[in-house]
Amino acid sequence: MGRRPARCYRFQKNKPYIKSRYCRGVPDPKIRIYECGNKKMGVDHFPYVIHLVSDEKEQLTSEALEAARVCANKYMVKYAGKDAFHLRVRCHPFHIIRINKMLSCAGADRLQTGMRHAYGKPMGVSARVAIGQIIMSIRCADKIKHLAREALRRAKFKFPGRQKILESNKWGFTPYDREEYVKGRQEGWIEKSGNIAKYVSSHGPLAKAYGY
Repeated sequence: MGRRPARCYRFQKNKPYIKSRYCRGVPDPKIRIYECGNKKMGVDHFPYVIHLVSDEKEQLTSEALEAARVCANKYMVKYAGKDAFHLRVRCHPFHIIRINKMLSCAGADRLQTGMRHAYGKPMGVSARVAIGQIIMSIRCADKIKHLAREALRRAKFKFPGRQKILESNKWGFTPYDREEYVKGRQEGWIEKSGNIAKYVSSHGPLAKAYGY
């Protein structure tokens, strides 16, 4: 029996049902890589950031997340280059989806139970997303922002429901607006730390503040 289509598992009908010591034998999620591209590029080099945002309360299977990641990553690598962007998948599949398997061979009607004992076996995992939750983000230079927008537009077709593509006012994956980030870097109360930025407190020893 092949995979069921997304319409069977799209809605959040039940409580979150996760892997635990009581629920074992859960298949591994199809998506194993959540970050693509040049993930070590410093925060100063990729100021532009764009998000793929869910517009529905639904479940996204790990297969759909992997397909969207591959689609967006391939487009960006082909047209921008593998070191020109940093893509991050922001939701993780922890919710187990089940299937009540039916036999389809000859004489199956003597063996199968129909709707008796209908609690199914684990079939896969999905991510539960809310309205306004970010699914994927891409940070890159301003000059290739049109490519990032097109990559996320193509990734949208791998998901059920409706998604929106939103440009952010933030600097990369930091919590600071662009003007605030530039001002903070000039005044010294924001410092770069890999692909994110750190706030430098004005508290602490005088030697740290005045450099002696």
